Amino acid sequence: MTTPSFHPLTIRECRRETADTVSIAFDVPADLADRFRFVQGQYLTLKTRIGDEEVRRSYSICSGVGEGELRVAVKKVDGGLFSTHANQSLAPGAVLEVMTPMGRFHTPIAPDAARTYVAFAAGSGITPVMSILKTVLAQEPKSRFVLVYGNRTVSSIIFREELEDLKNRYIGRLVIHHVLSREPEEAGLLGGRIGAGLVRELCAGPLKAEDIDAAFLCGPQPMVEEVRDALAACGTPPANIHVELFGTTTSARPAAKMAATDTPTDAATIAILQDGKRKEFTLAYDGESILDAAHRHGADLPYSCKSGVCCTCRAKIREGKVEMAENYSLEPWEVEAGYVLTCQSRPLTERVVIDFDAA
Repeated sequence: MTTPSFHPLTIRECRRETADTVSIAFDVPADLADRFRFVQGQYLTLKTRIGDEEVRRSYSICSGVGEGELRVAVKKVDGGLFSTHANQSLAPGAVLEVMTPMGRFHTPIAPDAARTYVAFAAGSGITPVMSILKTVLAQEPKSRFVLVYGNRTVSSIIFREELEDLKNRYIGRLVIHHVLSREPEEAGLLGGRIGAGLVRELCAGPLKAEDIDAAFLCGPQPMVEEVRDALAACGTPPANIHVELFGTTTSARPAAKMAATDTPTDAATIAILQDGKRKEFTLAYDGESILDAAHRHGADLPYSCKSGVCCTCRAKIREGKVEMAENYSLEPWEVEAGYVLTCQSRPLTERVVIDFDAA
């Protein structure tokens, strides 16, 4: 596995999508084309300096595989340092440090398959869904896609015109339900919010929950969890439901210190494996996260959100045990296989070996 790495990329285009959202397309040099080859639903971590501060943020790719471009969308949020900078200051010709694509918010494409895909997205949660939707429709000609997309008003619908064009291009294969929370109902648009009630209503119609081959949920944590539980209750196999958050409602908590009888030493020995090299240091059981400690000891490990959402700091435990304070991005099979989010991990044993080179 190639370790994620940053590369300077020049912005080719900044396109205004809504009043508070801009999409950014990058030029990718030929010698980096393979490194920036992506799978639908993946994301990029962008890094720059704003004033005296280094800022890193992760944004989902909105391009379809095969479209020939690398593009992300950035929605301005109140108090958002990078999102404000992107919407107000970035322009073609500017250079950002961009990490190679990451993320597993997707299922493999099967050109001969005839599948039913469903996506529930809110606001900027449409970004990875656009990549998935466009790729599926282009590369699985027998499959169909149902999109339920929530926004406040018509004017806040990101990619509105592009979605309409796609619906016209893939008549009979793409169904879009717009849900507006702060605007009177218009013809063809639903009022209210995306939640369990809407899921049950849709599944009582022509969309049968048990027939959903893949459901993609992207948005704020409460919506994602409510829709996930409602789909499962209606009969969608939990293994077919895939989630991605763009925010959480909880804050990370420190791991509890182990009893002296379990850990006779005051600190654990941590070994980091990266790019075929090894770095060791000690870390108190109730101290900082393994990621933060590793950076303090000179390791240049990948990270972005540090809140357990983006999965950029994912690595595999080769020896020992850790406790994760939060996990919003690892799949159950990954946890079972020994993968952890190092930004949320603290040691539980005297020795922990963590492999960043593991696939």
